[in-house]
Amino acid sequence: MPSSYWAIWQQECDQADQIVVNSAWSKTLLEKAGVDPGKIQVVPLVYQPPTIAVSFTRTYPRAFNQDRPLRMLFLGLVNLRKGIAACLDAVNRLTGEPVEFWFVGPLDIDIPAPLRHHPQVRWVGPVPRSQTQEYYQQADVFLFPTLSDGFGLTQLEAQAWQLPIIASQYCGEVVKPGVNGLVLETVSGDAIAQAIRELLQRPEWLTGLIPTPSSRVGLAQLGQQLQALNCSKL
Repeated sequence: MPSSYWAIWQQECDQADQIVVNSAWSKTLLEKAGVDPGKIQVVPLVYQPPTIAVSFTRTYPRAFNQDRPLRMLFLGLVNLRKGIAACLDAVNRLTGEPVEFWFVGPLDIDIPAPLRHHPQVRWVGPVPRSQTQEYYQQADVFLFPTLSDGFGLTQLEAQAWQLPIIASQYCGEVVKPGVNGLVLETVSGDAIAQAIRELLQRPEWLTGLIPTPSSRVGLAQLGQQLQALNCSKL
């Protein structure tokens, strides 16, 4: 963005009485940019799952093998900011192990030939939103290793389909470590590979990581959070 864009943005932040962001990560970044912390209010995103997701039941095999590998789903724009470099490094580190990577979404980078044709990788490409539920249903774990996202709505979509999530810490706080997924301390191929190996070694753990409907936040809670905003300055 040109410097004029940021100058206008800074002026808007200075004039605003309150600034609503959708994650603590976004709040941290605004504070680093010099925005008054007292103005910033965190209101997370919500997601209303489709009716079919409510009745969906997820199951796992007792063990993963070459005939039934662990299916890792990456869904969204395939670019560097979303952590694709770390994912591809993890693919190389896990070559020969019973794990499969599905990349669903438009490619925004050039994929090296060995990875384009890697036997453990499926490059699905862009799909209509109406078809994404098929991949959420068939996958075993959702992979969200973003380098920076204001929130990451796909985390809530995956959660609605009872998918445990491996996510970075640079996004909305959907994942509770050991409860509904794992949080990467660093976005790297080594960190991703280690998390996946842990699941391969303890496949029974996945069942305990399946998100429950009670862990979701809906429109009613969102309304309450918006009403609770301190608007005394307005």
